[in-house]
Amino acid sequence: MKISSNFDAGSIDVVAINGFEDIQLRIRKDNASDFAQWFYFRLQGAAYETCRIRFLDIQHTAYPKGWEGYQAVASYDRVNWFRVPTYLDGNELVIEHAPLAGSIYYAYFEPYSHEQHLNLIGMAQSSGLCQVSDLGSTVQQRDINLLTIGHEVESDLKIWVTARQHPGETMAEWFVEGFLTRLLDSQDPTSRALLDRATFYVVPNMNPDGSVLGNLRTNAAGANLNREWLSPSLETSPEVYHVRNKMLETGVDLYLDIHGDEAIPYVFVAGTEGVPSYSPRIAELEEQFKQQLKVASPDFQDEHGYARDQPGAANLSMATAWVGNQFQCLAYTLEMPFKDNDNLPDDDTGWNGQRSLRLGEATLSAIYGVLKAIR
Repeated sequence: MKISSNFDAGSIDVVAINGFEDIQLRIRKDNASDFAQWFYFRLQGAAYETCRIRFLDIQHTAYPKGWEGYQAVASYDRVNWFRVPTYLDGNELVIEHAPLAGSIYYAYFEPYSHEQHLNLIGMAQSSGLCQVSDLGSTVQQRDINLLTIGHEVESDLKIWVTARQHPGETMAEWFVEGFLTRLLDSQDPTSRALLDRATFYVVPNMNPDGSVLGNLRTNAAGANLNREWLSPSLETSPEVYHVRNKMLETGVDLYLDIHGDEAIPYVFVAGTEGVPSYSPRIAELEEQFKQQLKVASPDFQDEHGYARDQPGAANLSMATAWVGNQFQCLAYTLEMPFKDNDNLPDDDTGWNGQRSLRLGEATLSAIYGVLKAIR
């Protein structure tokens, strides 16, 4: 029996393997910070054996409440992922599962590999509707790519979408895949109507280094990118530095920052009610967008989510707050669950890549629904 994680986004520490029913692991911290929650590893040599995989000391992970009601995902081929029996036992998270083959992968959520990321960019470019540009390099010299879809004329609305500031939130790039696939479909009437009036700027993965390293929340320098927007630096947060500069160049009329939440089992948004420039116009736009997204996707709801910021209390180092305040525009953080959507549960998959992708497709309808009111 063997456990390995030396591959793209792999992450686990092996404590002991005392037999199939006593596999002891520890969730590894991000490479340069204390955040720990993401895991992704391969188990070999345990076919048809009931395995008891124990994650030790989970109260020391970043989001202990994220383990309540959580079910891990597994795959034999890294394409088809399913949930496996997972439960809390004191200070341990336990997976009990009998693999049906000699090689199986377990992960915190359905991964989105760097190869998939590069393939997504290639797909977008080959559509003939998308321009790929290089904004700069990450700490480890990976590319920061921007996808531009539209006519780029002055009269166009400027719509920005960023994803995976927190690299372990892989559902965010699945969302972008669905978003782009529909937007680039020349036979889709909603997409055609949107591109008649708007140019889209999309960063599918803000944190390629952290993604490859198997980090939950930080880049290779240990920076939480979603706390860097007030004063990013080329040394520790070049990803935000370059994207922010491009936004200042183009302007922003609508912004979506795509994330995943460890603890809350719903799809929801968080707005900019706490920023200094918040106004009745933005409040009305926020409400319109939420109503449009409810119609577009029954997966979305607005009863459960984060507590609203008090006026003037927003953290302007966060992307949505900084962008919304800087450009006085509609700006939302969109959150998806790591667990399942309790409003529409699926016992086999929970929330997964395909459901994230479908939400990305549906979000275009919500954008179209508020398009005439944006500016």
